[in-house]
Amino acid sequence: MAIDIDQLTEEELIELNHRIVERLKFFESYHTHNEMMQFSPGEQVTFEPPGRGRQIGTLVKFNQKTVTVITESGHKWNVSPHLLNKLKKVEPRKGKRRISKVRS
Repeated sequence: MAIDIDQLTEEELIELNHRIVERLKFFESYHTHNEMMQFSPGEQVTFEPPGRGRQIGTLVKFNQKTVTVITESGHKWNVSPHLLNKLKKVEPRKGKRRISKVRS
């Protein structure tokens, strides 16, 4: 789709710019919301902030553009949802327990 903007006045270009910026903000908000909906409050998540190791924590709140995570060390982070991963819980293997009996 070709749009000829050469014939638009300065006022029309400014108005078009405002409409484009608002539309792009809408799409960003839409994508962020969809990313957030992949998670639930109370869920264990991981993320890696720049210059730090992997952080593990609990998602506690949805914000407008981020989610709030409380890490295992008690620190509060506001994290973009696209940086989060769900923590995969490893179930212990069910097997035979060995009990050694001591004879007296």
